[in-house]
Amino acid sequence: MALLSLLEISKHYNTKILLQEISFNINEHEKIAIIGKNGCGKSTLLKIIEGSITQDFGQRIVKNNLEILSLPQNITFSPKLSVKEVLESQLYNLQTAHKRLQEIAHIPNFTDSKVLSQEYNTLNDYIDRHDGWDLESKINLIMQHFELESFANRLAISLSGGEQKRIALTSLLLKSADILLLDEPTNHLDVEMVEFLENYLKQMKASIIFISHDRYFIENIATRIIELDNAKLHSFEGGYLSYLQTKRQMLENLEKENELLKKILKTEEKWLQRGVQARRKRNEGRKARVLELKAKVKSIPSLVRNIHQTLEKTLHDLPKDSIKNTRKMLFEMNDFHLSIQNKKLITNLNIRIMQQEKLAIVGKNGSGKTTFLSYLLHTNKADLESKNTSYSGIFKKGDITIGYFDQHKKMLDDSKTLIETFCPNGGDRVSVRGKNIHVYGYLKSFLFPQEDLEKKIGLLSGGEKSRVALALLFSKQYDCLILDEPTNDLDIATMNILEDYLQHSECAIIFVSHDRYFVDKIAQRLLILGQSLEISDSVNKKIQQEKLQNYLITYAKYSEFLEIQNEIKELQSFQNIRQDSNNSLTTQNILSHTDKKDSNTPSKNPQKKKLSYKDKIEYDDLEEQIQNLEMQICELERRLSIPSEYEKYGIQTLSQELEETKTNLEKKWQRYEELSIKLES
Repeated sequence: MALLSLLEISKHYNTKILLQEISFNINEHEKIAIIGKNGCGKSTLLKIIEGSITQDFGQRIVKNNLEILSLPQNITFSPKLSVKEVLESQLYNLQTAHKRLQEIAHIPNFTDSKVLSQEYNTLNDYIDRHDGWDLESKINLIMQHFELESFANRLAISLSGGEQKRIALTSLLLKSADILLLDEPTNHLDVEMVEFLENYLKQMKASIIFISHDRYFIENIATRIIELDNAKLHSFEGGYLSYLQTKRQMLENLEKENELLKKILKTEEKWLQRGVQARRKRNEGRKARVLELKAKVKSIPSLVRNIHQTLEKTLHDLPKDSIKNTRKMLFEMNDFHLSIQNKKLITNLNIRIMQQEKLAIVGKNGSGKTTFLSYLLHTNKADLESKNTSYSGIFKKGDITIGYFDQHKKMLDDSKTLIETFCPNGGDRVSVRGKNIHVYGYLKSFLFPQEDLEKKIGLLSGGEKSRVALALLFSKQYDCLILDEPTNDLDIATMNILEDYLQHSECAIIFVSHDRYFVDKIAQRLLILGQSLEISDSVNKKIQQEKLQNYLITYAKYSEFLEIQNEIKELQSFQNIRQDSNNSLTTQNILSHTDKKDSNTPSKNPQKKKLSYKDKIEYDDLEEQIQNLEMQICELERRLSIPSEYEKYGIQTLSQELEETKTNLEKKWQRYEELSIKLES
């Protein structure tokens, strides 16, 4: 069922057409990713869906009482509210609904009143739609995974931009709605937070429309992809892989169509060259058709190239390249320690970074990734002390030149135009790694049209500034590139350009990124900071890593490492449960035999206890009992949701029976787990 429909929508700003007669529906429970180049109108489309801006032409049709919430890119909070108060304020409506629901439930025979019954049903549906039954658990779960617990009593406005973004995202997830609009929700989240967000969104009942350039995130969440290109929408069912496969088929079809059109065009052009006949009125229609064909053939090769670029660069797997010791050494660290404001970030690091190596620095927020890059750049002791950074150990740095890309693009001057940035001494030629080429010819490869050459840097979007900074960086020759979050604000097309350059670059690449797809594609080796997880020998061999103190070095792909890490966490959790159970059983065993033993006699290791015959019978029956209880709960919840049913059985009776059945189910599960552990021990 469609919650919201856009019919023949058009929108333009000044002379730029962003949307031209586009139409699409948002259905219940859909997860739709919107992709496209920076500046193509994705955020404008979200605002039209939200209703915060109006279209120039067309219709926006919305289901009655539809609730839409959005995650804005620019976030503001009340200067007086703490983080906890901000989050609590988001739950006011749900808390009020819970309170009123309880009030109605305690009114004797309220089901006899049509007004109260209708209000009860409305409140029940509202809470259910917003996943709002267990608010306390919901708050604790989200705050824990977004690491907001330590900030609970601080003023929200006193936190960093990334932390404020997490608060805004948490607020949105707590409230929920029929439709959630998310503009780059993974920005400022580390990988573990992104994984939690993925799982949380997949379980939500709301329809979710999101803009993202994180290709793994799109693949894991999206049930449909909407691509905005040249003011038109193109819909692709499924995730990012399905999108790529469909684009490949489109490419093949376009190439066939291109060959056919070329043959038709050749015949028609011969006819057109005959002269006078083509200018007669009766032949004007045919002439117009020839010109239209000519324009179409002209446009297809660029479209083919664009799709080729997306497919070849996205699907390209970087071959494994072992680092040869014969290469030039750029950096070497032995027993290296790094701290900032007395907080230990890295201890006992031993690593060599060689010429042409591609090394990714990854880890949770606050683990020291950017500080580590800063150290590589500013090894001067005075510079480090000014940043409250200290170090010890052996550090060697080769005689090398370094190019640096920072998150804030400090290399750019907002008052200068693009052409002034690339040609500071005048003219229109730029030196690109020793070659003298026209500035437009160079910038065209970074998706800048010629009319943008006179545009001020300060007027560009965040993504466009990133493109300029990367283009400027790649025009120079360096021994090593150090990149801090280079994919932030980039669209997928620009990321393909970046990935292509980095894969074929002969200089060393050291970079920080939370983008799993990007890291998998570029990195030959990972330095994972803040990593204290114990790894077994079998896993150690599996991912070919060196196990060190609070960091890991591995040649595994990042996504592979994360999967293994999650498996290890689950295994450790299970082992802890078993250990606790075994300790409990051992203690009980010792206590039960103290009257038979001399207190001075050392006790032998107790034998593992097997299930008694009685326990075995109970264990075999529990699974069926649990299944029956779960079916009872489903039936009781069904009766509570249908007026004719709860009027027949009594809402208070049904509610009480539901609570008792849930309590009984919980006890059965606990007993089942106890016997399972006892059986396996």
